[in-house]
Amino acid sequence: MSIKDRLAAKAASIGTSPRPQKSNEDAPGRPKTAPGQLMASLPLLAEKEKELQAAIKRIEELESAGSTYSEEVEISTLVEVPGRRRILSPQEYGELRANLEANPLVHPIVYRPLGDGRNEIISGNNRVAIYRDDLGRTKIRGVPFIGTDTEVELGAAFSNLLAPSLPDFEKYRQFRRIQDNLGLSQADIIRTSGLAQSHVARILSFENLPAAAKELIASKPHRLGGTAAAKFAALAQQGHELEVTQAIRTLIDSEAMTQERALSLATPVRTKAPQLVATTITLGKRKFCDVSVRSGVVGLRFAGKDSDVKAAQWGEKIAKFIRAELEAEDTQSSNLDVE
Repeated sequence: MSIKDRLAAKAASIGTSPRPQKSNEDAPGRPKTAPGQLMASLPLLAEKEKELQAAIKRIEELESAGSTYSEEVEISTLVEVPGRRRILSPQEYGELRANLEANPLVHPIVYRPLGDGRNEIISGNNRVAIYRDDLGRTKIRGVPFIGTDTEVELGAAFSNLLAPSLPDFEKYRQFRRIQDNLGLSQADIIRTSGLAQSHVARILSFENLPAAAKELIASKPHRLGGTAAAKFAALAQQGHELEVTQAIRTLIDSEAMTQERALSLATPVRTKAPQLVATTITLGKRKFCDVSVRSGVVGLRFAGKDSDVKAAQWGEKIAKFIRAELEAEDTQSSNLDVE
């Protein structure tokens, strides 16, 4: 069974843990190309996969001990790591609350003892919040997890990523946590998770949205999917950041607004190219030339055997006329400035 399959089966039993932020500066000598970065990261990936397998084995040992291994934990001792809790839609939160109020806790939370009387929540942040804030309970069933930061971080991140109902923006946040806390590149994530490169690239397109737009999406991550986010990101990179942010604000504020309609609001209107305007100038009954105007270009086509000579002569006259007009406008503008 692959890592992805095993993690999907263990999604309710593992969580994340913070790591020190990675410096923005690249390490000296680090390859700049994607293939070079992937080759350079292979030793690190091997180490991370080894730790991940150890975490899975540990979880299996906990589960094999049976439900008697879980115990009642004082909710007042539980602490939440910022950014770890999954953002639920109002409907999802309401359904979870109703379920917890009417039924026993099927999946105990997972926590890590900190050694000072506090317990860090690894998975189950929303369950703890509902027990504490909505139901007024003081205890919750939980399973302690002892492991390294990397084991906890990788296990929880990929279990969340494999959850079918997880919004794409929440997947993006998990990717960012992996990159920031573990120093993994996009190529590393693809290899470790087993996810398709196109899927990972689409999710990471949220990164190219304006900061204000990402703040809006964070409040209701279910409103914008990765495919639409990639299109919004492309518009933002073309210089339409303001339009993109305003369109996403409308999408977030109005449940009736669709992603397709929001995209159309951010897409600049393309003006049609001017149609060809043609005029024929005659001398008596004889055709002298055709004048055409199209897309900012004025064209003259002279008739007769001496058409080349006429073109050269009239070209000089037109250039002289334009210069005279521009000089007159410049003089008039200077006089206005003096007055």
